[in-house]
Amino acid sequence: MDQVSALTSLQEVRPAALLNRAEFHQLGQVPPALEWFANIQNPRTRRAYEGDLQGFLGFVGVQQPHELRQVTRAHVIAWRTSLEAQGLAGTTIRRKLAALSSLFEHLCECNAVSTNPVKGTKRPKVESQEGKTPALGDHQARALLRAPNPKTLKGKRDRALLSVMLYHGLRRAELCKLTVEDVQMRRGVAHLCVHGKGDKLRYVPLHPATARRLDAYLQEASHAGQPMAPLFQALDNASQAGQGLTADGVYKLLGVYVKALNLDGQGLSPHALRATAATNALEHDADIAKVQEWLGHANISTTRLYDRRKMRPEDSPTFKVAY
Repeated sequence: MDQVSALTSLQEVRPAALLNRAEFHQLGQVPPALEWFANIQNPRTRRAYEGDLQGFLGFVGVQQPHELRQVTRAHVIAWRTSLEAQGLAGTTIRRKLAALSSLFEHLCECNAVSTNPVKGTKRPKVESQEGKTPALGDHQARALLRAPNPKTLKGKRDRALLSVMLYHGLRRAELCKLTVEDVQMRRGVAHLCVHGKGDKLRYVPLHPATARRLDAYLQEASHAGQPMAPLFQALDNASQAGQGLTADGVYKLLGVYVKALNLDGQGLSPHALRATAATNALEHDADIAKVQEWLGHANISTTRLYDRRKMRPEDSPTFKVAY
């Protein structure tokens, strides 16, 4: 058993299983860099960080774990300069530097390296305090909610799905993970039990408009009495009966309605509905700390990207001018 497979087996050990002596010694020899990588639980974060680190290691020519001890701040600055020359966005470069810094912090904790060379390396400024994800106006959101046909099962499903996104700001992956039992009562109020990043649970009160649309959908859906069944199921293909909508399926579903409403030139994606929900809540005086918790953001600076209360076009002096 090599070190990589030993580390993989660590993630697959059954609760009652015991390590044999060979496995114990192999795991004790796993390089700290592999320990760090295996400890990243979110698959999307793991893929992003893997690509970021492979890019850095390829740039500086590091081939063996022990060579990381020779990396200095000068190497990191040279990499940052190379990324800037490629025309990458400041936010992308910041993420890549954050991935590298996270690795070196772990290596410092393990005494595998003496310092973190990313510390003190200037990171690109965020170009704007406003996020780049487009957000719908109120009239566009209302039109989108009305777009699905309320007389068909698919239309009822889509109305409920769009309502969950626009009234609750869920990520696409969180929406796809919802099961029937995730619609539940807490202290006399209907909630959504949301499975967020890092397997963190949060409970989001269900908006009355969404509750009505979910009720209309589940009254007609065959899986309403199956607590563990995916809440939003595929309906277009008989071979997919009982299977939950995928992230790609949600993207395509939204695209159909966006095109029908002639909104397809605005670059709208499922994340735009999350941005719309956050922006709308803040514009209606929701506390930003509460919005952070509601969205499942780890850092309030991310939530602030949706705070556009000073940027509402309808509040511009332009519309106060009268001749």
